[in-house]
Amino acid sequence: MFHQAITGQACYNLDPVLTSEAYVVDYYRRAAQGADYALIEGVMGLFDGASGDKDLASTAHIARLLGLPVVLVVDCARLSGSVAALVQGYRSFDPRVGVVGVVLNRVGSERHLSLLKAALATIEMPVVGVLRRDAVRPLPDRHLGLVPAGELQNFEAISDQLAEVGRGCFDWARLEDWVRIGGGDGFRLRSAERGDRGTRGRGDIAVGQASCLPGLVRIAIASDQAFNFYYAENLTQLEAQGAQLVYWSPLQDELPEVEGLYLGGGFPEMFAGALAANQRARSQVKQAIMAGMPTYAECGGLMYMCEKLTDFDGQTWPMVGVLPTAVEMTGKLSLGYRRAIALSDTPLLAAGEQVIGHEFHRSALIGDLPQPTYRARRYSAPTGEKPEGWQVANLHASYIHLHWGGRPEMAQRFVAQCEHYRRGRF
Repeated sequence: MFHQAITGQACYNLDPVLTSEAYVVDYYRRAAQGADYALIEGVMGLFDGASGDKDLASTAHIARLLGLPVVLVVDCARLSGSVAALVQGYRSFDPRVGVVGVVLNRVGSERHLSLLKAALATIEMPVVGVLRRDAVRPLPDRHLGLVPAGELQNFEAISDQLAEVGRGCFDWARLEDWVRIGGGDGFRLRSAERGDRGTRGRGDIAVGQASCLPGLVRIAIASDQAFNFYYAENLTQLEAQGAQLVYWSPLQDELPEVEGLYLGGGFPEMFAGALAANQRARSQVKQAIMAGMPTYAECGGLMYMCEKLTDFDGQTWPMVGVLPTAVEMTGKLSLGYRRAIALSDTPLLAAGEQVIGHEFHRSALIGDLPQPTYRARRYSAPTGEKPEGWQVANLHASYIHLHWGGRPEMAQRFVAQCEHYRRGRF
């Protein structure tokens, strides 16, 4: 969201577990066309992947797939000469990954910097950036990470400060060569080891340009401070299947006239009072779903579907009530990839189809799941399946986030279901 807010373009996820290696390479190639520069932000540590003994879906894996150089950001707060041993270890751990430079983070004094640079000179590692310990104020965070850019009242001031720091702390002459498309001292996009830019929608979502022709099925996309976690490619896929996306706010608006509904993740627990206060929207959503409107609700959307939500302060708020259960915030983090098998037909999947998704939340449904959406287990675990999600009418509700980039048939099925619902109404 921060990338998108600053660049004005959609930010896309390159994840070979949720999609495939071939998709990652193909999508990067398509996204890079017409661009001058391309930058990929890694997640976690360079070699931290989906399973303990491999680096599947790690930053290193993506760098290998795309043949791109890696700039390593090193926390130097408690390092001096040891930085050379640390960086050399990263550089030599996998010779297929080209660590070409380092950014020194949390540097203290000038003497500290000179010690770090002297150590790195012994291994001939370029320093391409220096971030001082107190150069940037910490961004506010909460239980699932940073407070989203759309919630920050002073975002423009934060952006200006980051830009000012960035002008002086990086070796742009060297960095620009690495991020320029086709640059990087011989690094080039290559095939996988196996085998128009976005326009801003409402809220924090950016999607491809829609051709709003008469007769297109209209799908409402919940988009406000409570619901703003979407894989941008999912929205692009819906448009590619001929859907017109209609952005609306469950916090403020009535439900628009549509044939389908998509509620993504977000922070409904932080805005539960305002969601509860919009009684008209809650009633309209429930009526639409019970009338058979195809609806996909993931994570935060699932929470909104429940009868009530109990927030971190212990206060309970009424929600849509289409699912006869309650949800409460907990101190336990559920995080990781999941394999799941659909137990019956849904607006996205046929019974028996398997998907791989991602789970990331600190809430839990209360009680049993008499109509679960999936049998699900951890991605790398051979056993341990359990019921997950909830299905009623034509609603597919689940904590599991799905990326449709490698599975366009899910968007195709959802749009077809919306078209079928429209024909039934008219």
